[in-house]
Amino acid sequence: MKLIIQIPCYNEEETLAKTLSELPKHIDGIDIIETLVIDDCSNDKSIDIANWNGVNHIIKLKKHTGLAGVFKIGINEALNLGADIIVNTDADNQYCADDIETIIKPIISNQADIVIGARPIESVKSFSTFKKCIQKFGSFIVRLLSSTNVQDAPSGFRAFSKYAASVLNVFDNYTYTLETIIQAQAKGLRVISVPIRVNEVTRKSKLVKNLFQYIKNSAFTIIRMFIIYRPFRFFAIIASIFLLLGLILGFRFLYYYMTGFGTGHVQSLILASILILTGFHLGIFAILADLLSINRKLSEDIQLRLKKLENKR
Repeated sequence: MKLIIQIPCYNEEETLAKTLSELPKHIDGIDIIETLVIDDCSNDKSIDIANWNGVNHIIKLKKHTGLAGVFKIGINEALNLGADIIVNTDADNQYCADDIETIIKPIISNQADIVIGARPIESVKSFSTFKKCIQKFGSFIVRLLSSTNVQDAPSGFRAFSKYAASVLNVFDNYTYTLETIIQAQAKGLRVISVPIRVNEVTRKSKLVKNLFQYIKNSAFTIIRMFIIYRPFRFFAIIASIFLLLGLILGFRFLYYYMTGFGTGHVQSLILASILILTGFHLGIFAILADLLSINRKLSEDIQLRLKKLENKR
């Protein structure tokens, strides 16, 4: 069984060597361990350091792509290299490399398709109280929408089986962490969390430069993924709200009309009609969106078949 540890890298000359030196050289149940560094157009010595430390595979991007784009490129390359399990970790040595064995064990034993390392959020000194609350609330929302038990949704320390890596598609340009969880559940992949350790922070996060911007982008990603993978539920919920409000106002008008006070409540009747019609149209849109979702699933099935054919060549 072949394990490829992929490391997205952008100007990490100060931490990359330490990160690489701590990666495991042997894991029970794994025959081959290889490293893959995806350099996101760094302008420092990251590439040289990767070469000096014996990285097996290096991809040098000519244009800065961002975390989600780099992750997607790394996954595709790891599959092309014949990986049975892919582990994604950060180049800043945030995650404890010894826990790589911990997160791949459920995949080796066929208990999971995706394993996400759950950081001890409460004990991370670099996280403010506000950030800890946001992390917990965000993970709760993702658990609610994805019907999974993921404890640390933004964690980038995760392992994928070959099959899981093959069927996932990353659409978001900002981050892959939330999207892949919601997508995985929709595709019937088994997702679990395992507790992991973290090292001392060596630098500020390059993804979370502004906490409020991060919240906005994450919220947009969650809503977007909910629309893509749960279109009928999303629009049906909104349609139900409009219909319910319309019916309440409609019955309110009928009550006043039957009691002889309907003349002064015509506005309620007009608003009720608008709300009911809007809800009706949203209900039709929910059905159409569900049909489009079926077409997307068929397209993804074709894509998976093509990937399998490419890997056989």
